[in-house]
Amino acid sequence: MNQLLRFTTAGSVDDGKSTLIGRLLYDSKSIFEDQLEAVQASSSKKGFDYVDLSLLTDGLCSEREQGITIDVAYRYFATPKRKFIIADTPGHIQYTRNMVTGASTANLALILIDARKGLIEQTHRHSFIASLLKIPHIIVCVNKMDLVNFDEVVFEKIVQDYKAFSSKLEVSDIQFVPISALHGDNVVNRSEKMNWYQGATLLHMLENAHIESDYNHIDARFPVQYVIRPHTTEHQDFRGYAGRVAGGIFRNGDEVLILPSGFTSRIKSIQSGSHLVNEAFAPMSVVITLENELDISRGDMLCKPNNQPQLNQDVDLMLCWMNQRPVNINSKFVVRHTTLETRGILKEIQYKLDINTLQRMENVDKLVMNDIARVRIRTAKAIAFDSYRKNRITGSVILVDEGTNETVAAGMIV
Repeated sequence: MNQLLRFTTAGSVDDGKSTLIGRLLYDSKSIFEDQLEAVQASSSKKGFDYVDLSLLTDGLCSEREQGITIDVAYRYFATPKRKFIIADTPGHIQYTRNMVTGASTANLALILIDARKGLIEQTHRHSFIASLLKIPHIIVCVNKMDLVNFDEVVFEKIVQDYKAFSSKLEVSDIQFVPISALHGDNVVNRSEKMNWYQGATLLHMLENAHIESDYNHIDARFPVQYVIRPHTTEHQDFRGYAGRVAGGIFRNGDEVLILPSGFTSRIKSIQSGSHLVNEAFAPMSVVITLENELDISRGDMLCKPNNQPQLNQDVDLMLCWMNQRPVNINSKFVVRHTTLETRGILKEIQYKLDINTLQRMENVDKLVMNDIARVRIRTAKAIAFDSYRKNRITGSVILVDEGTNETVAAGMIV
């Protein structure tokens, strides 16, 4: 089975994100002939003497007039080695929340840098958000090498500058590649104009990024999504718990602890689709049955007795505020964490981050759209959570407005 890699692209406006994605789709033979004909027609209509591949993604992600939310555009393509989902996120500062949305499920981030400009404020901001969201892999694409005569010195300087800056971030795997998205150099095919570069092409890096260890296979976590009680004649007493494994490995016969009740039981069977299996691990969706009949409902969590998440009503988060209306202390929300929904209140704002300088601003009493801050919330029910660093699924929450049902914030548990 082909593995799925989700990656997000980030860069300033005009760094060539759309052209790069178009080039990846075109050179990996992932677009239909009629799409290509339409793009060729548009390009010649605009008077270009080349095919403008950015038009393959434009329309959705053309940076439109201010005031309209510019959204995350998703694109899908596949090679014989892997399937890919691209989240093309906008570059402007006012779309920080869109970058957070697109990056929240990504295994890898592509950060584009214009070879003529080097590192700019946006580079710092996007890299910081990638590290805040614990994206394990970053590929820095130094684009528009054709405009600096494919000069090795320019590339090396950007690599050194980025390494110096990124030493403050928590990202373990960073790779660099010099490309020209417009002409296709080092995107899918190796460039003949940069013989000094001995590394892999961008597609080769994407196909071979090691993502197996991105899931936490140590801490067993199973949030219950649905309780299955068929009440049919043949399954009169069947009681199964359906959900998606959020971490660790569950095996038949394992002792499990149910939170928040604290009861224990053993796993009787694990079913994946129509088959019984011996073990389940992230990100499998399974039905688990237990040996005892216990009162378990949606939002409860199965874990191992000797390895439990924290169970608490006070939760510290790094919060990205995503709504146009500002938020004050003591505001109330619906809190969604894994499969649990409860009510919560914003107890305190410890500090707000200046996303350009990474300075902490204290004594803040409200947050406005795109602010990132460390806050404490208090929930009506205790929730079973890990830190986001340990587990991106059990370590994230979203806050929803009670009145409008809008998602107003995303939070990473500290």
